[in-house]
Amino acid sequence: MDLSAINPAALLASLMVAATPILLAAIGEMVVEKSGVLNLGVEGMMITGAVTGFAVAVETQSPFFGFVAAAAASAVLSLVFGFLTLKLLSNQVATGLALTLFGLGLSALIGQAYAEQRPPSTARLDLGFLSDLPFFGRVLFSHDPIVYLSLALLVAVWAFLKFARLGLVLRAVGENHDAAHALGYKVVRIRMIAIAFGGACAGLGGAHLSLVRVAQWTDGMTAGAGWIALAIVVFASWKAQRVLLGAYLFGGISVLQLNLQVAGIPVPVEYLSMSPYIITILVLVLISRSSTAAPASLGKPFFATS
Repeated sequence: MDLSAINPAALLASLMVAATPILLAAIGEMVVEKSGVLNLGVEGMMITGAVTGFAVAVETQSPFFGFVAAAAASAVLSLVFGFLTLKLLSNQVATGLALTLFGLGLSALIGQAYAEQRPPSTARLDLGFLSDLPFFGRVLFSHDPIVYLSLALLVAVWAFLKFARLGLVLRAVGENHDAAHALGYKVVRIRMIAIAFGGACAGLGGAHLSLVRVAQWTDGMTAGAGWIALAIVVFASWKAQRVLLGAYLFGGISVLQLNLQVAGIPVPVEYLSMSPYIITILVLVLISRSSTAAPASLGKPFFATS
């Protein structure tokens, strides 16, 4: 075992990249659940975004169009879920699971033609002298735009939910949709917008996985990332700062276990591979014990009385 082969700066930089897909998906799902809707289709939306973004980027040779297409495709898929659950009042849990299965099947079909191809590279942001700083330049200032977008989006969502009037309305709908409806708020419309936003975030996360982190298409490449994003939202008690902690914890352990494998640590590879999932959930369970802030109307069907 040779731990000297692990570069701390490269490890931390890889952590941010590895955490970005899950952070994006978790941000979107947090907004959806704050509105009172439980969408278990995050995995399906992520894999749909991954294959759509990859296919469009390869065909256009533009990562930008790939990310836009991924967000749009997953948003449309999420709106199908919204129509079924909010308009036709289908069961949210069953519909979300069906959405995941549909996304996995659709991605496998579309991705057959792209299995051996490589996407165009996504350029890193040029931050001038900041990128040249020792250690911190490599860790913090040498990433692609989506990494920074995920962090900016997290701050924006936190501020929106905490301070903006529309954010307070969204939270009110999630807490008591009947009272919000009685006050004249369009519950279904607000939830549909939240669902579309969540789908777009999941699609961006999936595209980042296929275009940046892995930079190739592999069937089933999300490998449970959508389910981890769901777990992070719940166990982080629907708080933005804890969502960030959970995503970076999972990303950090994922990267660390890969480095430990390279270093030759005498632990079976199967244990190392499953460690990110186990450790992330255990830590978030402990964190969540101090607060249970689930929206009161989460997962409950809404029947408009007029």
